[in-house]
Amino acid sequence: MVIIGIYPLFMPCVDAVMPDAIGHLFALPDLGAWGLWGLFVGTFLAATVVPFSSDVLYVAMLQMTASPWACLAVATAGNWLGSLTSFGLGRLGKWEWLERWFKVDRAKLEKQKVYVDRYGVWLALVSWLPFVGDLFSIALGFYKTNPWLTALLMLLGKFLRFLFWNLLLGAF
Repeated sequence: MVIIGIYPLFMPCVDAVMPDAIGHLFALPDLGAWGLWGLFVGTFLAATVVPFSSDVLYVAMLQMTASPWACLAVATAGNWLGSLTSFGLGRLGKWEWLERWFKVDRAKLEKQKVYVDRYGVWLALVSWLPFVGDLFSIALGFYKTNPWLTALLMLLGKFLRFLFWNLLLGAF
């Protein structure tokens, strides 16, 4: 198990009182120990709204394995499917829901739509970017861009991102 960074700072006092309850609350699975399945799960989650860095996991997995091509394929697939999940959730969204549940003004949505209309499906190519990439994926789905072209450009962007790490680290 990997412990979240803040755990060691304040948990020893609490562990004395409630060791199991608090320890399980702050424990995360060690995705690296899962091998390629862990890489797939981690990169999938990182491409959704879960705040997680697939780059850190990918670099660690590249260093732990002798299979750079397998890492490239698995990470690309996981990250791509995660982005497609976000894209699909965006397609399910409705203007009324955003206005009602998230208190987003319709004028703000219209302003965002101008950006999506300007750059269109090409935003999918940079859906790998940290933080904003997830929002791009959701927005592309919400504003109903061409699903096939969006999926293809997402796949290309994800592949190039992980290929970059392989080349930078001399994994081939």
